[in-house]
Amino acid sequence: MRIALITDYYLPTLGGVQTAVRALAESLRGDGHHVTVFCPLVAPSTDPGVVGLPVSRVFRPDGYPFAWSPRRLRALLRRAFAARGIEVVHTHSEMFAALGAIRAAHDLDLPVVHTMHGRIDVYTRNVLPMPSVTTGLLAFLHGRQVSHAGVDVAAGSPYTATAAARRMWRVMLAQSRASAHVLVPSDHFARKLVEQGVRTPVTVLSNGLDPSVLAAIGSATVRTPTTGEPLRIVWVGRLSPEKRPEVLVEAAHHFPAGVRVDVYGDGVVRASVARAARGAPVTLHGAVSHDEVLAAMRDAHVLVSSSFDFDNQPMVMLEAVAAGLPVVYCDPDLAEVLPEGSGFCTPTPDAAGLVDVVRRLVDDPALVAAASRAARDARSRVEQQTTSVVEVYDRARRERTR
Repeated sequence: MRIALITDYYLPTLGGVQTAVRALAESLRGDGHHVTVFCPLVAPSTDPGVVGLPVSRVFRPDGYPFAWSPRRLRALLRRAFAARGIEVVHTHSEMFAALGAIRAAHDLDLPVVHTMHGRIDVYTRNVLPMPSVTTGLLAFLHGRQVSHAGVDVAAGSPYTATAAARRMWRVMLAQSRASAHVLVPSDHFARKLVEQGVRTPVTVLSNGLDPSVLAAIGSATVRTPTTGEPLRIVWVGRLSPEKRPEVLVEAAHHFPAGVRVDVYGDGVVRASVARAARGAPVTLHGAVSHDEVLAAMRDAHVLVSSSFDFDNQPMVMLEAVAAGLPVVYCDPDLAEVLPEGSGFCTPTPDAAGLVDVVRRLVDDPALVAAASRAARDARSRVEQQTTSVVEVYDRARRERTR
C-alpha cells in the first residue's frame, strides 16, 4: 500500500508525535508498504522517504517550524499524492500541514485516517501567546480549511469551561468529522473525544517503538539500587507549563539526601525552571539528541512524568518500559500506559505527592527492582504493531469506494 503520513512535528525536533510517526513509518516500511512522511522542515531532508513542506518565516510556536501557507500546502500535497500514487492519507496533527493534506486528499477522493495524539486545548492554553485571542485566530483559520459548521461544544465539562477550550475542541471535532477514521492511543482520551461529540469511527490503538529505537535502548536491565545509594531520577520532555516540570523541581527541594534529578528538554519555561531549581539536586541538560536521552534513561533508576490532565500516551513512558525503567507519574489516567506493577502513581498530583513516592523508593529500594522487573518482562508490549493500523487503512479505503 502507498501511504502518506502527514505531521506538523517531525525530526530533527524531538517529541512524542515525532517518535510515534517515525516508529509507524519504519514499521510499515518493514512490512513492505511504501511510506512517505510529509512535514514542515527548515532545511531539506536527506531521507528520500521524507518530503519537506513550506514553512512560515516569522512564526515558530514553541520553537517548531510552522507549515504555511494553506494554499501552497494544498497544491504541493495534491501534486505529491498524485505523483506517488498515494492510496491512504494518515494525518497526525491539527495544524496546517495536516489541513493541507485533508484538502488535497478530498480533492483526489482519497481516504483520510487521523490519529489524535493529544489535548490541543491544553497545549494552546499553555504555549500560545494571549490564548484567549490566538486560539480564536487559530480556530478561524482552521475553519477556513475544514468546516466547523454545525460543530457545537457545550460548556458543561471541565475540559470546555472556557471559550478558548471550546474553540480547540471544535477544531478536534471538525478534524475528526473530516476524516474517515480516528485512531487514539489511549482509552482515557478516546472516552473524552466521544463524550465531546466525535461521531467518526474511533479505534483505540497503542503507539509503539520502532526497531531502531529498541536497538538503541538495548536490552532491558533490572534497576537494583541499594540502601544508601543515590536514587537517580530522569525527566524528559518539553519545558512547557502543561508538562509541569516546576512540580518536579519544587519536589526536588524536599527529596531525601542523595537523590539526583536530571532534566532533559527545552521550552518556554526553561528560565523559570532554572531559577526554581537553584539549590535543588537538579541538573538541566537542555535539548539533546534522542540517543543522549536514551543513554540517560539506561543510567537512571526511575523516570518521573509530572504532567496532569494533559498527556495521552507519552512515548517516553513506552521507552522507559523498553529500558526496564520504572515510572513515577502524577496522572492516574496514565496507568493504562504501563504494564501492571511497573509504575507508581503519586497519591496527589502535586509536589508533596512526588516527595511521598520518592521517599518510599529511597527507603525501600526493592520496590524499584520489582517495578523494573515488571517493565522488563513486558517489553514486547511497547513494540510497534502495524497489522491493526493497516486494517484501519483497508476499512477506510473500502468505505471510500462505496
